[in-house]
Amino acid sequence: MFSIQARQLFGGFVLPVLVLVAVAIVLLGQIWPQGPERVRLVVLEGMGPIYRVLTWPEREVQAWRGQLQGLANLQAENTRLRTENTKLLHWYNTAVTLGAENARLKGILHWGAEVQTAFVSGQVIREEDGPYLRAVLIDTGTQHLPPGALGVDANGLVGRVSEAGPQVVRLLLVTDTASRLPVTMQPSGTDAMMVGDNTPVPRLMYFPQSHPPQEGERVETRRQSGLMGGVPIGHVHFLGPGHPAVLLDADLDHLDIVRVFSTPQIPDPPPAEGRVRERPPLHATDPQAETPSVLHALEKFMPFTKVEN
Repeated sequence: MFSIQARQLFGGFVLPVLVLVAVAIVLLGQIWPQGPERVRLVVLEGMGPIYRVLTWPEREVQAWRGQLQGLANLQAENTRLRTENTKLLHWYNTAVTLGAENARLKGILHWGAEVQTAFVSGQVIREEDGPYLRAVLIDTGTQHLPPGALGVDANGLVGRVSEAGPQVVRLLLVTDTASRLPVTMQPSGTDAMMVGDNTPVPRLMYFPQSHPPQEGERVETRRQSGLMGGVPIGHVHFLGPGHPAVLLDADLDHLDIVRVFSTPQIPDPPPAEGRVRERPPLHATDPQAETPSVLHALEKFMPFTKVEN
């Protein structure tokens, strides 16, 4: 566009002109100190929007970078929390298992039986379940347990020992058809016989017709020679009119640890005062003594019959 001479001439004038402008600006600054500052502020104010537009891409890139870094940190934190959650879940399951086992063992050890009665705790090693048999095998170690000893779990009566070996015993469950247990209903005090029939609910039989069992009554073992009384069994439930049964407290489907009382022979308590009154024996040497009749001779075998002296 320009000739070579013109460009050379223009290049020769540029440097002197710039020097003069610089000297003029210095002199102007000395003469009017506020002038350059005002000019600079005006220029900056005018260049502000342009500067914001020019720096907008950089600001957006920095914001995106911060968001991406936050997402990366959030992902790492999420991974760490998931790992800790897995560990806490493992320890929670362990604590729940140990707590349940501790509660079960405490329930067994603190079962409300007679304190002076000796017992042996054993683990169920086999269940003998068939059409005609309801029994379990319990590992009792070297402890000797007599036949007829009662076995209970943490909730109630399970059965009685039918056979005893050197290391194990067979516990006949209360649901077996061969099971017969004298029981008492509370609070009415009605006596009956609990008979197993290979169903989960044993039947109640041979109870007084004048005092039948009541729905919901508590069922316990009746104290007699060779059988400990007061052992909880379950509650009365009528399967139909005139067909009472027992809903067992013990969980026979999930037996694990069973307590077996090794001393089933419990001495009967002395009779209450005035409960039994026997006629004093008549001496044959007494000439005024009358010969007792057959009825009076049999009255001493009837402990719940009052005899007037």
